[in-house]
Amino acid sequence: MRAPAPLPLLGTFHEVSLAVEDARAAVEFYEDLGFSQATTGDTFAHPYGVLTDGRLFIGVHQRAGPSPVLTFVRRGIAQSVPAFADAGVELERVRTGEEVFNELAFRDPFGHAVTLLEARTYFSAAHQAREGSQCGDFAEVSLPVSDFATAQSFWEPLGFVAAGEAESPYPHLPLTSDHLDLSFHRPRLSERALLVFRDRDMPARIAKLRERGVSLRALPALGAAAALLEGPGDVPLLLLPDAD
Repeated sequence: MRAPAPLPLLGTFHEVSLAVEDARAAVEFYEDLGFSQATTGDTFAHPYGVLTDGRLFIGVHQRAGPSPVLTFVRRGIAQSVPAFADAGVELERVRTGEEVFNELAFRDPFGHAVTLLEARTYFSAAHQAREGSQCGDFAEVSLPVSDFATAQSFWEPLGFVAAGEAESPYPHLPLTSDHLDLSFHRPRLSERALLVFRDRDMPARIAKLRERGVSLRALPALGAAAALLEGPGDVPLLLLPDAD
């Protein structure tokens, strides 16, 4: 009789992985916004970099594939395969063995990609920017879904806890965990996943970014205090004022 897998099932949040055409350009994009590079290992053969604002870790991978991928680290993932089946998760990739870097992958009911790795692929480093990210404080990864209840029922057994559905500044369902907060939004807001940042004085941050020549898109439905910044890997950054 196998022992139950320890919770959370996903392990520890590692990075938001982006598939990009030019890893160097993606690194420079985030460095220009005040992110710092972490030191990466030699796990991957493709060009790879990691950027952090001290809370969020973004991995830029010069390769084809889904983007973004929510990537976690869990030791002994080969032994955890049955636990995912018990949780109703259908794995689309199982790469395990003593001679390979162990990896599991699956998608949620809405096609959002998740990967589990057997070990970290970068070394954490203290954030070097004096004033933090110019985008404000990272709040959450927001994923487009057509049914909040379905998303909640899938993600809660993986270690997330849903709060009540919120209507401001747009309809969304927030979920929390120890290392990463998720949110689900309606596709009519955006059909793409979003990296959400908040700040009590976001209009001033947006003005400074525009003064520097950063191209931001206004979002009339969310008011003048919000803006959208196109990011690498087809994953925009949503800049919002602090929630009331």
